[in-house]
Amino acid sequence: MTLKDSLRMTMRRHAVGIDVGAHVVRIVVLSCSGRKGGPVRIECMASEPLAPGAMAGLEIVDRQAVARTLAAVFGHVPQHCTSQALRCAMAIPGSATFTAHLPAGHVNGQHRRAAVEPIVMMEAERIAGIERHALAVDWYVEDTPPRLGEIAVAATAREHLEARIECAAMADITLTTVDVEPHAALRALRHAATFELELNEPYAAIWIGSDGVYGWRIDGETVAEEIRYPSPEFSCIADALRDLAENNLNVCALVGGEIDLLEGVCFSLADIGDVLGCSVLPFDCSSFSGGNAIPSSDLLHEPSLAVAFGLALRGIAQ
Repeated sequence: MTLKDSLRMTMRRHAVGIDVGAHVVRIVVLSCSGRKGGPVRIECMASEPLAPGAMAGLEIVDRQAVARTLAAVFGHVPQHCTSQALRCAMAIPGSATFTAHLPAGHVNGQHRRAAVEPIVMMEAERIAGIERHALAVDWYVEDTPPRLGEIAVAATAREHLEARIECAAMADITLTTVDVEPHAALRALRHAATFELELNEPYAAIWIGSDGVYGWRIDGETVAEEIRYPSPEFSCIADALRDLAENNLNVCALVGGEIDLLEGVCFSLADIGDVLGCSVLPFDCSSFSGGNAIPSSDLLHEPSLAVAFGLALRGIAQ
């Protein structure tokens, strides 16, 4: 590597998204140039199977086993990425997270922000049904329609957060961000849409996780509608998707996640297209090269990498 190449690498920001699934750990390492808004480049994609019984639903049962798998999967990260501080992000399942929105107008200036903390904590306790000492809470002010100015509150049991931080630390990994799986997946799907679709074309973004199906109807920069299945309001996944469509014409549906799980509810990608009345594109990282070389990997065409990709995107944006 020449001195010029070395300088280029040190000027790039690097981040890794870590997706701890029910049976496998997946990572995506992204980089971008120092200038804001520059194209991202895939540096590495890797996965390693988890030992049977390491996870039980949302719970990390065997922290040692998860830590060993984290260490193994990080062994695939190129040396030029690890030679500098890596921003590392991990996610918590959506079903372990409780979310709510507070009306706009609570936050205006630093003093008002301090005053809103107790309101946020009260709302977190209410939606989670857990006392605040056992909660991990995050909040921010929405900066896009239709919830512009509203306060988004997210809460989870502290044990879920602490388990992931501890497993990462045991593998000598320092987490800089913890996100929610559906949020990370949506970030990846929206990134994919900028490559796959024309600007401002309406589309549906769908993510299939171990705890269900999440869907969003995107109109321009706005999330116009969102659904989750299973949910008491829907008798089947087709009903949920019909609610998402609401007779609106979507150009396309971008689908990420563990698509094989659809077989468990006797559904398929073709069925998604039939219900929504549009074409369906699985999430595929090979579209994101932006003219840059992408490392050869069987995982390039793997829709299940949406969460890891979305986490890494958040990492390089911070």
